[in-house]
Amino acid sequence: MVALPSGPHEPTRRTNREELFHDAPRFWRALMRVDQAVIALTGRLEVTGDVPDELRGRPLVLAANHIGNIDALVLIAACRKLRLAPRFLATGGLFDTPVLGHVLRACGHVRVDRGKSNAGEALGRAVDALAGARHPVLMYPEGRITLEPEMWPERGKTGVARIALAARAAVVPISQWGAHEAMCYGMVRVESARDLWILLSSWLRALLRRPVLKVHFGAPVDLSDLSADRVGDAARARDRIMRAITAGLTPLRAGEPDAPRHQDPTRPATDKRSPWRPNSPG
Repeated sequence: MVALPSGPHEPTRRTNREELFHDAPRFWRALMRVDQAVIALTGRLEVTGDVPDELRGRPLVLAANHIGNIDALVLIAACRKLRLAPRFLATGGLFDTPVLGHVLRACGHVRVDRGKSNAGEALGRAVDALAGARHPVLMYPEGRITLEPEMWPERGKTGVARIALAARAAVVPISQWGAHEAMCYGMVRVESARDLWILLSSWLRALLRRPVLKVHFGAPVDLSDLSADRVGDAARARDRIMRAITAGLTPLRAGEPDAPRHQDPTRPATDKRSPWRPNSPG
C-alpha cells in the first residue's frame, strides 16, 4: 500500500509495512532497536532483497542458514531494516529459564521441545503459531550451526518444510554470510566463566575488524505443488528451500567459494560435504 500524501499539518500516514511492524509487541520492538545498535557496533550490515508486501500479514516462514552464535542478532537487525518483526522457534530449555523465558513469552516467540516424546505437539504448536499470524516465524532448517567443512549449508531437516506445508505458509529463504566472523563457535555449552570469556573476547576483537554482515532475502520458494499429506513432499520441500538458501549464499561469498577466509580454530567440522554447494551432485 502506497503512503497517501498529507497536508502541512497532517501527520504522514503509515504504510502497511509500518502498521504491521507496530502491531508487534512493544517490548519486542524495543529489544529489536537495542539489537540494531549492537549490530551497528559489531560490523557493517548489508541487506539485499526484500519480502513482498503481498506476503506480509499472512502465514510466512523465513528460512535462514545458520553460521554462528551471533547470526540471530544479525537477522533481527536485517528484519527490522525491512520493517519485519519475526518470531523465533526457541528450545524449551530457554523458555524454562526464569528471566529469559519471560522475555521470550512476552515477545511472542514459539517454544519447541526438540528430541522429546512430544515432538508432534511441538510441530503442532509451530503450525498454530503460523496460522492466521501477522508476523513471520524465523527458522533454521539445518537445526544447528553448520559444521560443514567449508561452511555451506548442511542437508537440513524436514521440520521447517513440514511446518510450512501444514500451515500453508509462504517461505522466503534468507542467506547470510559474515556473522561467523563476529563471534567464534566456542563450545557447545557455556559451563564456566572461561567459556563465556572465549566468546566475549572474540566479539571484542570483531569490534576492531568490523566485519561485513551480509543478509539476502530471496524470492519466495514455490511449494504450491506439494502437500503436507503426501509421502516424500516434506523432503522435496526441504530440498527446494535449502537450494534457494544456497543460491542466495553463493554471491554473498563469491570471493571465498571454498574455505572461508576467516578461520575459527574453535569450530568443529564433520566429514560430510554439503549436497547443496555449487557444482555438487546433490
